[in-house]
Amino acid sequence: MADHSDCPSAAGDGLLPAELHAWMLMLAATGAVEQELRGVVKERLDVSHDEFLVLCLLATGPREGQRMTRIAELLGRPKTRLTYQIACLQHAGLVTRKSVCGDKRGVEVALTEKARNLIADASGTLAETVKAALARFMGPDQREALCALMPDLAGEATPE
Repeated sequence: MADHSDCPSAAGDGLLPAELHAWMLMLAATGAVEQELRGVVKERLDVSHDEFLVLCLLATGPREGQRMTRIAELLGRPKTRLTYQIACLQHAGLVTRKSVCGDKRGVEVALTEKARNLIADASGTLAETVKAALARFMGPDQREALCALMPDLAGEATPE
């Protein structure tokens, strides 16, 4: 039985504009999910949460890969930090790096088959972890609003 008495209210107390309040609720939900995912990601994929985000971004992009500058931009990461994360993922055999033809500074990163298999094997557990974390954190109103963004969540039973 989930207790949502500590769950932030979608209404707020009127001090913050609705858009800022909604953004803060989204950040809080994201933080709750990230906390739950950290251990599962480490156990199932043996990578850090930040490295996992890189893998997810690559998994949703073109199969041939993406430029590192674009990955850094999408994740809001400094290029130097991303370079380190990519090096760790490459050392683990999860990504490949190659120079972009015609651009001596451009580097493209792609998932290896090993990474694709690991992600496929872990995706069910990871999705359940996300759903469970959101169910524990969110009240019924927030859950209903999120269902528009995550259709699979709509099919889950609402915790009582």
